[in-house]
Amino acid sequence: MVAAHRIEEKYRIRRQRVFLLLSGIFLGSLAMLNLVGISRWLDLSFSIMEFKIPLQVAVGILPYPITFLCTDLISELYGRKRAADMVWVGFIVNIWIIFILWLGGVLPGANPDEFDQLGNVVRDAAGREPVFFEIRTMTFAIMTASMVAYLTAQFCDVHLFHFWKRLTKGKHLWLRNNGSTLVSQLIDTTAVILVTYFLARAALPIEADRSLVPQLVVLIASGYVFKLVVALIDTGPAYILVSVLRPYLGLKQYEEVDPGDFSNVTDVGTEIRNQEIP
Repeated sequence: MVAAHRIEEKYRIRRQRVFLLLSGIFLGSLAMLNLVGISRWLDLSFSIMEFKIPLQVAVGILPYPITFLCTDLISELYGRKRAADMVWVGFIVNIWIIFILWLGGVLPGANPDEFDQLGNVVRDAAGREPVFFEIRTMTFAIMTASMVAYLTAQFCDVHLFHFWKRLTKGKHLWLRNNGSTLVSQLIDTTAVILVTYFLARAALPIEADRSLVPQLVVLIASGYVFKLVVALIDTGPAYILVSVLRPYLGLKQYEEVDPGDFSNVTDVGTEIRNQEIP
């Protein structure tokens, strides 16, 4: 009896630690992509038979696919509610970052020349703000855009994942992993580019002498294609991680972690100690 309790306690501790690890990677990636955001655009264009395929993506997109891999793993192993809870925590983290950036801008700085007599940020000869304020302006824009897209896309990802999980009765992880991510990424990419354009169009690589709509389409398509390729690639790691984590967490096939595992470790430990007292 005591041995069985010890094994169960071991699995419960593992389940908590794996959840904290996945949540930490998710939240860290989320914060990083919002801070670096659109600070730099990458030109990954390539040619096929002398036909150039434009592919321009913001540097902030690089860690983004990891967030969807984490939500898919948590959805698969811990259930829909736990994944949705993590999405809300991510939203709160975004609010916290915005608050710190705002606070850093309103507190008095060591350099008195940052502001003019009217309280406006002084720009240099090139028309650029001091580094912090330039980062803050871009981050405010990208985070407003990403929060709109984030909530829509992440909840879409979680709901679609579990819709296909019910439809396939827990089988075909590749379908719900790719299907939920591809639909949610299209929503996310479109929302981020459009909202950013209306809030901080100067941050986008838009040329004034060219037609606007085709340029926006290229940016949306570039971001989506990048995420599409990564989503297809991460199907393998998703399968491997699920196959490794299920036995490590003491879960049977298609089984999810019991929410009670996050509150009963102390109780189990106390019960074990009581049984060991002669």
